[in-house]
Amino acid sequence: MRNRFLVSLGAAIAAAASIHIGAQAPTTAAPAAARQAAYSPSRLADGHPDLQGTYDLATLTPLERPSGAKGALTADEAAQAEAKVAAQTEAGRRSISADRTAPPKGGDGSVGAAGAVGGYNNFWLDPGSSYTIVNGERRTSLVIDPPDGRVPPLTPAARQRTLSRLLARPTSDATESRDPGLEPAGSYDDPERRPLGERCLLGFGSTSGPPALPNYFYNNLHQIVQTRDAVMILTEMVHDARIVRMNGEHPPKTIRKWMGDSIGRWEGDTLVVDTTNFNDQTRFRGSTDALHVVERFTRVGARALLYRFTIDDPNTWARSWTGEYAWPATDERLYEYACHEANYALGDILRGARLREADAKK
Repeated sequence: MRNRFLVSLGAAIAAAASIHIGAQAPTTAAPAAARQAAYSPSRLADGHPDLQGTYDLATLTPLERPSGAKGALTADEAAQAEAKVAAQTEAGRRSISADRTAPPKGGDGSVGAAGAVGGYNNFWLDPGSSYTIVNGERRTSLVIDPPDGRVPPLTPAARQRTLSRLLARPTSDATESRDPGLEPAGSYDDPERRPLGERCLLGFGSTSGPPALPNYFYNNLHQIVQTRDAVMILTEMVHDARIVRMNGEHPPKTIRKWMGDSIGRWEGDTLVVDTTNFNDQTRFRGSTDALHVVERFTRVGARALLYRFTIDDPNTWARSWTGEYAWPATDERLYEYACHEANYALGDILRGARLREADAKK
């Protein structure tokens, strides 16, 4: 885990919501790579831009724009919100008394990974400390299309899937589990009903991608290794590695993968990655195996990439949608995340649920 002593995402969003001014100001969905100042990247032997490096994806900018917020903050507004986060971070770093009394039965009433009993405190968390900056704008959402910064509505079929207990399964963007009393009935009846990150299959919060999103939690680093024939994207959270085959073709639809099948091509100085063939267990935000993700990686500075993604699944959303954010380079090292499926914790989680049910019957 990375120990950067930052506050929870909820505090960050609260800080952002407390300083927005005026009505929504749509952010254009035109390709940001075209709006960036001209930059001539260093190149590898094959003549293509060198995208290699380690990048820190932590940011305060949420996927969707908070209700009533503007599309972008001024420098002063962002500084004000970031200062609130920094103050909360400092408060969370304070030592707690060794003589403190035990928390009440069932926890202290707080939610999230830092709350209740036995959860992480702020020592372990790193959801971000600043807003992503694209084309000089301090964005209030990763989503730029639709212009309101919100994910499009679900189709009627997707809403029905969401309501159906029989088809309800964890999605690849699920965060670490909440208190059992807050989760849907049956969530602890079967190990395959637990979040994929909890089972060590994929990183929490779609950090593995595609699309590769900030997890607003910890372990935010991603490393890119590039050759003429393949690009590897290694994710610190749950040590997922994506292999992008350059100039290849997707396999038959009968071959399905956890992170889909990714093939790449160059459009000028932008690496375009097309991913299909997801299995029916990935279910990004409740999607189906018809999910299609197109990602664009563009070097916009010596120590920064612009990452842009477009999501399409006609079985799930009323229209396709697009987001983008900056990937700043970092000199920090990426460490192994020693997580494995079927560890002791998962069995204990299910046994604990059975004990809780027995206590409820009493």
